[in-house]
Amino acid sequence: TEFKRVAEENVTLPCHHRLGLLEQGSLDIEWLLHISETVQKAVITYSGGRVYDDLNEEQKGRVSFTSNFLAGDASLQIISLQSSDAGKYICKVKNAGQYEWARITLKVVEKPSKPKCWLEGEMLEGKELSLQCRSASGTAPISYRWQRISREDERAEQLPPNSRVNISNPGQVLLKNLTGASTGLYQCVATNEAGQESCALQVTVQHAQNIGMIAGAVCGVVVGLSLLLLVVRLTIRRKEKKRYEEEEAPNEIREDAEAPKAHLVKPSSSSSGSRSSRSGSSSTRSTANSASRSQRTLSTEATPHLTPPQYGQRQGADGKEPEPRKIEYNTAGRMGAPAVMVPAQSRAFQTV
Repeated sequence: TEFKRVAEENVTLPCHHRLGLLEQGSLDIEWLLHISETVQKAVITYSGGRVYDDLNEEQKGRVSFTSNFLAGDASLQIISLQSSDAGKYICKVKNAGQYEWARITLKVVEKPSKPKCWLEGEMLEGKELSLQCRSASGTAPISYRWQRISREDERAEQLPPNSRVNISNPGQVLLKNLTGASTGLYQCVATNEAGQESCALQVTVQHAQNIGMIAGAVCGVVVGLSLLLLVVRLTIRRKEKKRYEEEEAPNEIREDAEAPKAHLVKPSSSSSGSRSSRSGSSSTRSTANSASRSQRTLSTEATPHLTPPQYGQRQGADGKEPEPRKIEYNTAGRMGAPAVMVPAQSRAFQTV
């Protein structure tokens, strides 16, 4: 006996016997699945008054006896069929040395998975466009059929006259010499004995002039964005340059700026002390010379021009000529020295 069921459905495999009334304690029932000639698995068993239904991990929780197996109905029920459930099943009943057998072949068919639709080519007038359709899984054979859907009533229509179906690959349709009439919604239906699934594609054939306008618009947008980025970049660079100049302006040294004044440094060693003493003596001498010149100038300006005394006309009481007065010059040039009277001389020698 052969059963064919669709995946995800339920199935009942029949098995009837007449051995249940012989000896209740010695009744044995066993369902086996033959995957191949050498491999078989136990599905469910009844032995020693107990049912064992967890023997096969792939079918655990999905297999059970459908009725009173002790009264003679040992049929097997499988729910939520999977492709791995397909194979040859054997029902074996034993009681009091007697045997009964039942052999059933189960085929599980799986409907196609939702197909994937895609386009290959350019949707331009005069070009060629390939429509592709493929289901990833499903029981073979799977057939593919392309059709166009009407916009008015969503009714299936025939393909345009310029379409060609690939015989070796029915999932491919070639649309040649595209025109405006080729525009529309195209549907692919994948079918096998278990069912069908579909997918759809929108085809919009564009005129060459429209393509040129679109390309020009895209180029214009790209150029505009480029110019905008350039302006922003230049503005940022200008601000950075201005900020840099403002930061560098206080650090520039003007040519007419005064040199920084020297600060006296406290000598820290003997060598610096000697240099300081030498510098101090030199400064002292310079100050003394300046003071001496100032004294001489002041005394010269303050003293009226006197005519040198005529020693031959003035005589003393004793009838002798008085001795000339000696003038001592203070060579030390210290501040506070008494003023020295200088005889009046000619204008050429008064300026020091």
